[in-house]
Amino acid sequence: MTWLMLVVLAGSGSRLDGARLKDLASVEGVRDNQLVGYGLVVGLAGTGDKRQTVFSAQSLTNLLERMGVTVAASAIQVRNTAAVMVTATLPPYAQPGTRIDAHVAAIGDAANLQGGLLVLTPLKAADGQVFAVSQGPVVTGGFVAGRGGNSQTLNHPTAGRIPNGGIVERAAPSPPPGSRLRLQLKEADFTTAARMVEAINRRFAAGGPLVARAENSALISIEAPPRYSTRLVEFLAELEGLTIDADRRARVVINERTGTIVMGKEVRIAPVSILHGALTVEIRTSFSVSQPEPLSKGATTVTPQASVGTKEEKARNVVLDQGATVEHLARALLAIGSTPRDIVAILQNLRAAGALEADLEVI
Repeated sequence: MTWLMLVVLAGSGSRLDGARLKDLASVEGVRDNQLVGYGLVVGLAGTGDKRQTVFSAQSLTNLLERMGVTVAASAIQVRNTAAVMVTATLPPYAQPGTRIDAHVAAIGDAANLQGGLLVLTPLKAADGQVFAVSQGPVVTGGFVAGRGGNSQTLNHPTAGRIPNGGIVERAAPSPPPGSRLRLQLKEADFTTAARMVEAINRRFAAGGPLVARAENSALISIEAPPRYSTRLVEFLAELEGLTIDADRRARVVINERTGTIVMGKEVRIAPVSILHGALTVEIRTSFSVSQPEPLSKGATTVTPQASVGTKEEKARNVVLDQGATVEHLARALLAIGSTPRDIVAILQNLRAAGALEADLEVI
């Protein structure tokens, strides 16, 4: 596995540009809505559901019956049809006629949805109301080539998407902009919330009553100024454009599956001495064959031979003084030839010893 370590550093005299308010918070109630539906994909080249998937045959029977064709479900054996679940995301303020993307995934034993066509499928919200419909050709992110024991599969051919395959039939249940609104921080933080309130009041309440106050670390209440009473959209646009120097917790993120280590500039390390080495114990078992002499009464036997070997590296020493940062740690570990796997072990031990002043998160 190839490991990658990213260290985000900033000099003492540098200052990060502020983040936009729209990237740090969202208006309460203005959000996406999840839609889901059950449908049929037709036109498959014999890669659809098999006889064991009973509900796909029943669904096809019901579809044909609505079109005036009556046939028993037990008499149907079609391999070009697959039962699928269809999902979509309804954006806020979406109006009837808006196009949205739809995602399709097989729920039966279909082997491949490549080349299939989704039949008209209603998409419902959690309350059971239909907000959109979807239909169109399925674009899969993978394929299956060959057949039998000589075949090649790439990615997941049983899942795909229909770009712009959904049409909104009912307006999204988003509240209209009002003079009173609340902002929800995407990551709760008291310092960031206080800075947001300060920036909003400095921009919209100069010499007048305050328009914003923080209810807690994740919620800010705002009263639109009287001059924006008929221009609420413009008020929200100016509000989203404000830049705030967001505060972030010191955090070290480790992804052992991809071999990525990300450490931010906020990470601080207490004075500590690190001794790191490696002990390797290797046990090997080999088998030798004992062959008797010709024409003798002996039997051929297999005898195992076990060997044990050990290898211990010399301990490598790293000393970090008061005020050490992640930059000093990275340079010191690279200087002694530490591998990313060594760095993971060192970081975990530093956090356990209380010397790493940051949250250690393994994903």
